[in-house]
Amino acid sequence: MRASRLVSLLLVLQTEGQLTAPELAGRLGISERTVQRDAHALALAGVPIVSVRGAAGGYRLERGYRTRLTGLDAGEAEALFVGPAAELGLGRELAAARLKLLAALPAELQERAGRASRLFHVDMRGWFREEDRVPHLPELAGALWRGRRIDIRYREGGAVVSRRLDPLGLVLKAGVWYLLAQRRGEERVYRVSRIVSARERPEPSVRAPGFDLADAWARRSQSFERSRTPIEVTVRVARSQVRYLRAARIVEPGERPTVVAQFEGLDHAVHVLLAYGAQAEVLAPPALRDRIAAAAAETAALYADSRA
Repeated sequence: MRASRLVSLLLVLQTEGQLTAPELAGRLGISERTVQRDAHALALAGVPIVSVRGAAGGYRLERGYRTRLTGLDAGEAEALFVGPAAELGLGRELAAARLKLLAALPAELQERAGRASRLFHVDMRGWFREEDRVPHLPELAGALWRGRRIDIRYREGGAVVSRRLDPLGLVLKAGVWYLLAQRRGEERVYRVSRIVSARERPEPSVRAPGFDLADAWARRSQSFERSRTPIEVTVRVARSQVRYLRAARIVEPGERPTVVAQFEGLDHAVHVLLAYGAQAEVLAPPALRDRIAAAAAETAALYADSRA
């Protein structure tokens, strides 16, 4: 543990230049006192580390000094190529791998890499959507790395069922994690946030030779998208809301124009239009109007009961 920390301190100074003790403590997740002890240990080991006194002081390496200690270990190499590493339990390995990679780059490339990280950031979570909770994601990832079978308890509707699976891969789509796995020889998809528990088994998982996760996911996605039959909905809405409806065309103008809009199926239309409340009145198709009317009546009854 300490050896790894000393290497990290050395590489931070090599890539960043002079830093104060508080800055180093923040970067490495240690105390300032530990920074001082580690800097002293590096100096005793022959590393030309300089302690600069004063308000603008800190620690730096002698000019021209570069360590060759930049090799990645197995965990760091895996983490470097997995984007959302923190959720998979590989956050520390990813940070160490990036640091070692930066230290191995020439100075001009270090500057470009550092500038890119300051200018570009990827946030895969969607707005106005509750974040999926995936506490069992590290267990699933571990079973995948080790090629082991897993037992899960999974929430299906109002019930919780048990499943023994051969995991094939984890997929992050639009901020939502999915597990692609085989059950009784058939490929299935499980939303990770619905997994109640996960336990790795000792026996190896079954995986077809040449299995390609990207191709398999593409096939599943295409099949799912074909199953969602698009529908057109005629709805009367406030004029200010028309622009928020997909491919909306006005068929009857006015303060509350009648428009025809497109949705990705009946369930999608129910979900979207219920959010409009009284600002939207569905005119067609009748099945959608009935579903929204029933949902509105249930909601009204719920609140009426709470006042009784």
